[in-house]
Amino acid sequence: MRKFNIRKVLDGLTAGSSSASQQQQQQQHPAGNREPEIQETLQSEHFQLCKTVRHGFPYQPSALAFDPVQKILAVGTQTGALRLFGRPGVECYCQHDSGAAVIQLQFLINEGALVSALADDTLHLWNLRQKRPAILHSLKFCRERVTFCHLPFQSKWLYVGTERGNIHIVNVESFTLSGYVIMWNKAIELSSKSHPGPVVHISDNPMDEGKLLIGFESGTVVLWDLKSKKADYRYTYDEAIHSVAWHHEGKQFICSHSDGTLTIWNVRSPAKPVQTITPHGKQLKDGKKPEPCKPILKVEFKTTRSGEPFIILSGGLSYDTVGRRPCLTVMHGKSTAVLEMDYSIVDFLTLCETPYPNDFQEPYAVVVLLEKDLVLIDLAQNGYPIFENPYPLSIHESPVTCCEYFADCPVDLIPALYSVGARQKRQGYSKKEWPINGGNWGLGAQSYSEIIITGHADGSVKFWDASAINLQVLYKLKTSKVFEKSRNKDDKPNTDIVDEDPYAIQIISWCPESRMLCIAGVSAHVIIYRFSKQEVITEVIPMLEVRLLYEISDVESPEGDQAPPLPTPVGSANPQPIPPQSHPSTSSSSSDGLRDNVPCLKVKNSPLKQSPGYQTELVIQLVWVGGEPPQQITSLAVNSSYGLVVFGNCNGIAMVDYLQKAVLLNLGTIELYGSNDPYRREPRSPRKSRQPSGAGLCDISEGTVVPEDRCKSPTSAKMSRKLSLPTDLKPDLDIKDNSFSRSRSSSVTSIDKETREAISALHFCETFTRKADSAPSRCLWVGTTLGTVLVIALNLPPGGEQRLLQPVIVSPSGTILRLKGAILRMAFLDSTGCLVPPAYESWKEHNVPEEKDEKEKLKKRRPVSVSPSSSQEISENQYAVICSEKQAKVISLPTQNCAYKQNITETSFVLRGDIVSLSNSICLACFCANGHIMTFSLPSLRPLLDVYYLPLTNMRIARTFCFTNNGQALYLVSPTEIQRLTYSQETCENLQEMLGELFTPVETPEAPNRGFFKGLFGGGAQSLDREELFGESSSGKASRSLAQHIPGPGGIEGVKGAASGVVGELARARLALDERGQKLSDLEERTAAMLSSADSFSKHAHEMMLKYKDKKWYQF
Repeated sequence: MRKFNIRKVLDGLTAGSSSASQQQQQQQHPAGNREPEIQETLQSEHFQLCKTVRHGFPYQPSALAFDPVQKILAVGTQTGALRLFGRPGVECYCQHDSGAAVIQLQFLINEGALVSALADDTLHLWNLRQKRPAILHSLKFCRERVTFCHLPFQSKWLYVGTERGNIHIVNVESFTLSGYVIMWNKAIELSSKSHPGPVVHISDNPMDEGKLLIGFESGTVVLWDLKSKKADYRYTYDEAIHSVAWHHEGKQFICSHSDGTLTIWNVRSPAKPVQTITPHGKQLKDGKKPEPCKPILKVEFKTTRSGEPFIILSGGLSYDTVGRRPCLTVMHGKSTAVLEMDYSIVDFLTLCETPYPNDFQEPYAVVVLLEKDLVLIDLAQNGYPIFENPYPLSIHESPVTCCEYFADCPVDLIPALYSVGARQKRQGYSKKEWPINGGNWGLGAQSYSEIIITGHADGSVKFWDASAINLQVLYKLKTSKVFEKSRNKDDKPNTDIVDEDPYAIQIISWCPESRMLCIAGVSAHVIIYRFSKQEVITEVIPMLEVRLLYEISDVESPEGDQAPPLPTPVGSANPQPIPPQSHPSTSSSSSDGLRDNVPCLKVKNSPLKQSPGYQTELVIQLVWVGGEPPQQITSLAVNSSYGLVVFGNCNGIAMVDYLQKAVLLNLGTIELYGSNDPYRREPRSPRKSRQPSGAGLCDISEGTVVPEDRCKSPTSAKMSRKLSLPTDLKPDLDIKDNSFSRSRSSSVTSIDKETREAISALHFCETFTRKADSAPSRCLWVGTTLGTVLVIALNLPPGGEQRLLQPVIVSPSGTILRLKGAILRMAFLDSTGCLVPPAYESWKEHNVPEEKDEKEKLKKRRPVSVSPSSSQEISENQYAVICSEKQAKVISLPTQNCAYKQNITETSFVLRGDIVSLSNSICLACFCANGHIMTFSLPSLRPLLDVYYLPLTNMRIARTFCFTNNGQALYLVSPTEIQRLTYSQETCENLQEMLGELFTPVETPEAPNRGFFKGLFGGGAQSLDREELFGESSSGKASRSLAQHIPGPGGIEGVKGAASGVVGELARARLALDERGQKLSDLEERTAAMLSSADSFSKHAHEMMLKYKDKKWYQF
């Protein structure tokens, strides 16, 4: 039995540097048998690591803003992230370095800039006029806490409210404080004896910019005259205020309160509100006040030219609506619509036709930011339908449990998946186009198609089109459809291998060419799917049950009318097909009352309607043995050319012929070795207790408290090949603090399980099975967690009808290879160093009845073995590339000599290794637990890249990190988001072109017409010279200790002239281009063009001025 070394665990996680860079490459050339030199084309300069894009819903959102002219939406999060959304396909992710929560966002409307206010009392100005937005300025408040910001349209002065109740004013161009301050005591004077609380609202009167409405938390509202520096009116209400909104005419405003009421006030009548409404309160008959309700967190007041205004609010439900979902209430005239949401509301905004606050607002939609979703409601259609969301925000619909990434797929795959997925779309959406449509798409430089497959906790599998750095869902498959659902919680006889999510996907094996899909689930079940464009009704779901044992001494008994999976001697296993209609295993307990021969899930025995798309071919389940649940599957592989699927766990390996529906091989890991077993194995201790083994798969949501025993499952660390942490140090994840901890159970059970050898890698191929072989043959290579590679020879009958009638013969070949650490990945190269892919059969529709001639052809036809090895000359050798958690080896075949060896890491371990193609060559890419991403040339294993990227902080990264061809990789960066990155220097160079542009030059709409009489006799909007009022000349300088200015990396000078016309535009464009280091020639050409346009603009303006200089107003 192996001893645990806790220091090794800690070292493996904290080692900051990889040993690969320090260690000299070791090459072994057996005497007299030198390997032929293969010209390798990949060099270090082909590699560069950078993040490309982030997809999915912003995790833990906290703030929302919209630019009504540019039509861009911004979302801030509690971790300091900023996500910007334009038209579908135009998205951007930025991050505040501090990681503090974003509390508010304010666009400089149509200026290509955004102000963010953070919980650490900093303000940041973002320049959005570049493809990767950057911070131009930051301002850190030292003595006060920021609570609310307001930036009037077309103003460069930002009002900042604080927790102390004061208001400071920031110049957005220079990001400096004005000396003008509104102190809380001056604002309220003697109207209240106590402090009014933090500022919760600031806005200027839509018709008079000189009047500022200030809302304090305690319930006091003040209308402040900026010029005379005193309060005009004070409005007091005895309930706390959450938000305030103006009527566009500036004569009324509405407040929302903590007791679920709305108060509407006339500006000139501060004594009491004109109207008090309790939208969700029960009106009592005898004129008493309605019962108090929950707080109304936000209210918006929007007017329309041709009808009643809209009052839109969140919260305010009565306290007796327990269990009711969060609601958005839309009050329009006499109608009140209550719209239920799936998650709690973080914020909402009403989208209006005009950016001007003093015009009829004409609202057309409401964007609602929920805790885990973004919803857009159409206000113009009856019933307020929602818009169909075109962004890929549903990645987390059910928690992601595994991920696979395929670049360079067959070209017909995405259209095929899209066509079957299009039928799954929901109905009842708004008929209108998605209104958030700003920005422009980038130039898609990549011509190849990419597909991401995500497996989820509810058993669903989603296919995504990930081509050209976009993401769009193609098709969703529900794997749980084949099982009987338990009606109630008590009715769960078998699923107790896992506490919850019994259908969760653990491993996905997919062959893009044949479209065969195979999944392994957490309840020790495997389902094989075929792709079909035709709908079928399956009368009986074909199923097999497999009894995988650990010890050799057990004698297996046949179950029902199923063929006994034989305790096969080393040699050939004779398959015994079962009639597909048999639904075996009803015997639920053995002689001593222990559960035996029962699967964890019950397959439906009624006909199953299967829509076009992926259709169940076969369900395989592992069964309980002598009171012990089946162990979770740790590796899986499917091959369409051979018609075989193979899977393994810590008990052993099973191979199934899915064409004949027969178990071909069922061996304990020890039996694979035959007499060559190098390990001294202890006899197994008798185990009667149930061993919980479903932990850790769905604990993706951070901070979940998990029952202690669920953290103790050793298999949770070996969920799949992505999870396989080194065998001698399998740390489990303590979810509470998101770090690794050794929560071992003291029972013999855990220790015994730890020492077992699990199957960790499987690879079908056509290569040399034994040293004496003169030609390649079909075989399966098996890798284990103890670093052993074993080879099983496959003997397939001829194709056509013979394939369905004659048995497949499988037999261990006796070939054994050894590496340090658990085996993660295997691949094969031909003598020229090119990758030899596993054989596959190209996809064809199998549900179409074929003509007689076709059937005859089929009988004669053998499966298309698309594999270069079959045509090779006998004399040519091959190379096996094997990657383990500690090292990589290239073995020359058939001699089985080690041609090259590289110790990847001494102090840590590899979490994911993939053999991928890049720049017409291939390499081995590895991600280590110490945060390093490394690549090695093949076959010589020269180190090409070693970059410290990100340390392994939780199991989610370990479970989802994957590399694919053309230098692409991804992982789940949060429970709701996928982060994509590239390790290809060429992609890094082209990234700037591929990214979309957020800012596009758009004309600002014309201001509302004041009308002849309003202009003549006063009234209409009053403007204010803020520069004169807040500038240094009149208000002086602010105290230096109040706030500290920090220049951002986005520009030294910053973008000046926020509203100063063409010259400012030119300066901004020049800066944005310059700062991002774009091509100089391009910069000069654009600058020259802009200068000439600025020149011509000033000439035109001068001519216009001269033309109308002496004309009177009535001559126009």
